[in-house]
Amino acid sequence: MDGDFRTEFVREPSALRQHPALVLNADYRPLSYYPLSLWPWQDAVKAVYLDRVDIVAEYESTVRSPSTEIRIPSVIVLKDYVKPQKRVAFTRFNLFLRDEFRCQYCGSKGDLTFDHVIPRARGGITSWENVVAACSRCNLRKGSKSLRQAGMSLYKPPRAPEAEQLRNMGRKFPPNYLHDSWLDFLYWDAELEA
Repeated sequence: MDGDFRTEFVREPSALRQHPALVLNADYRPLSYYPLSLWPWQDAVKAVYLDRVDIVAEYESTVRSPSTEIRIPSVIVLKDYVKPQKRVAFTRFNLFLRDEFRCQYCGSKGDLTFDHVIPRARGGITSWENVVAACSRCNLRKGSKSLRQAGMSLYKPPRAPEAEQLRNMGRKFPPNYLHDSWLDFLYWDAELEA
């Protein structure tokens, strides 16, 4: 049987890559929601042996060494609390997340870029308070005009998000795959239906 497993593993090396572990902080909340804090199974197993995490849930699949067999962890919790960052980095991804991956002029999704509300040509700066997500069509339509000149308006005024606001926003965009063992840890503080 060990030979069969080895042969199968060599033929399908990606088979075990499909067992990521959800990583929870010491308070049992994910380190991040978007992107979801996941580790490859190899890193999770290594952290278990280094006594840095506790296993909360496991997959049915196992991995073996010459002397040990272990079920692959599906949910792990850090033993030491990692303090969340207070400052939010001004990145394209965080800007799109703040704006919920929607054009702030027409509300469409997809084909996003960013736009300076007060154009740079008119002295506008690149900051949280002056940059919004915009589809290519709206960005071209507005060009270097003011909102009034372009006859456009914003869904909401741009503001610098707080770290907790951005984390909560990320919860609205779950990844394409959620293992059943993760669900209790992703939405435990969501309001329950009556």
